[in-house]
Amino acid sequence: MRIDPATDIMGVVDVQPTFMPGGELAVVEGDAVVPVVNRVLAGCFDHAFATQDWHPPGHSSFASSHPGRKPFETIQMPYGPQILWPDHALQGSRNAAFHPELDIAKVEVIIRKGFRRELDSYSTFFENDRKTTTGLAAWLQARGFRRVFLAGLATDFCVAWSAEDAVRLGFEVVVIEDACRGIGLPGQDGTTTLDAARRNLSGMGVGFVISNELTAD
Repeated sequence: MRIDPATDIMGVVDVQPTFMPGGELAVVEGDAVVPVVNRVLAGCFDHAFATQDWHPPGHSSFASSHPGRKPFETIQMPYGPQILWPDHALQGSRNAAFHPELDIAKVEVIIRKGFRRELDSYSTFFENDRKTTTGLAAWLQARGFRRVFLAGLATDFCVAWSAEDAVRLGFEVVVIEDACRGIGLPGQDGTTTLDAARRNLSGMGVGFVISNELTAD
């Protein structure tokens, strides 16, 4: 797949130690995405954006904010179902920073999400109410980008929600599979959130590639 340097952009989603082995909400092999992201950024793209999960203490998505609740339980919030998480990505903490080996030289804008105490945020485009915008879409449109390539953590949450919203906003979307890792929570039908995300994204027309299938224009 050939990259158009003028209209293609890479989105680096939440490549933070908080989501990696040893972090508060560790994704299995989460740190393995770093060298892949660096290689793809260096060899294929002229433009990139990145996101950081950026929670204040006591965020409403934390199980610790709901007495008697445990991480990975689901509750109803005013904006819909909310999975409760361990405290993670705390603003200003070392684990909320970008991974120290992540090369952000080509990152032109950084979107911080989840900083509103009562509203969680997975997507790079909207908070979880699907109404409150991050402003990213307007920036991409103003710059003339038409196709968004996504990498990062986690495939079945922040990457998947970003891909869904990007399609709804009119962008072409491609997920770089080996530059992502998923959480894979169990579902009621014997599948996982990773299975469900891939099935849903494929149905929306999202493309999936491996990094070595990408070539610079």
